[in-house]
Amino acid sequence: MELSLIVMWVGFILASYSVVGNDVIQTLGTFLTSNEKRVKWYILWLYAGGIMAAILLIGYLGLGNNLGLGGDDIAFDRLDKIDIPETLAWYYVLPPLVLMLITRIGIPVSTTFLILTFFSPKNLGDMVQKSVMGYIIAFAAGALIYALLAPKTEKKFIETPLNEQSNSLWTNAKFWTCAQWLSTGFLWSQWLTQDLANIYVYLGKDDLSAGSFTVSLIILVGLLGYIFYSKGGKIQDIVRAKTNTADIRSATFIDLIYGVILLIFKQNVLGLWDAKIPMSTTWVFIGLLAGREIMMRWRLNGTLENKVVKNIALDLGKVFLGLVISVALVYFIQFIVG
Repeated sequence: MELSLIVMWVGFILASYSVVGNDVIQTLGTFLTSNEKRVKWYILWLYAGGIMAAILLIGYLGLGNNLGLGGDDIAFDRLDKIDIPETLAWYYVLPPLVLMLITRIGIPVSTTFLILTFFSPKNLGDMVQKSVMGYIIAFAAGALIYALLAPKTEKKFIETPLNEQSNSLWTNAKFWTCAQWLSTGFLWSQWLTQDLANIYVYLGKDDLSAGSFTVSLIILVGLLGYIFYSKGGKIQDIVRAKTNTADIRSATFIDLIYGVILLIFKQNVLGLWDAKIPMSTTWVFIGLLAGREIMMRWRLNGTLENKVVKNIALDLGKVFLGLVISVALVYFIQFIVG
């Protein structure tokens, strides 16, 4: 077997594990947190895995544009501006390997920066600019929305638990369970069309055989099952630390807002960026939670504790550390390989 073929599949498997273990929690974290005590893990996995399989099949068949998902390949056009070599040298397995090690200690590193920058350093500036814009917009959206929502919704959610028999819209468990699963499905589909590029860069977006596609699908859905079985791992702690994220009503709003922001960036609704340039969804996720947490604490408690500010700064510091590691790794490997 050729070395390039081995590197291709080893890189894909490592990238899949790293992306599923790190980035997936951004999307499914609130879904997992709010349901882990109510629903068996394999039911949650079957739901999320079914959506993943459908999105992958849509991308593989080139139906993304026809169905409004943007893109006509398995990476949904996010690899169009990435330089993918015809053969992969051994050192291409290093980015996902480093990412996997960092993920295990709970640092939310951006797979976009760590993997795609390695393939195409020339796009780093555009990816950073778009990702920083994503953080700012998500932070502002979270702060503005929760300045309005917190006193009317989140306060009510905290004070009034769900009830299976309730006739009130605010506390009816069946209604909010359905709403949350729908909002999660929407967010999950939007996230997949953004971040599948970080994985399929190893297999290439063109000329993927039916057999290779099937194997890749089994790997991804299987790894997703492991994440649900292990209840999210270390990165899930970032979600659990935020106010009231275990309430499915709060999770519904978070997922819906996050999904809409990703849709805005994917479709270039504001006309401020190139829709085909990959971006860090990690930065968007951290920005949204930060804006939400600050405004909720201030609106509900009338004050903002230093501990909250420190935690938010720590989260931002972690994703910035991921950017530094990504850039350092790219230039270090380029140096040692000449």
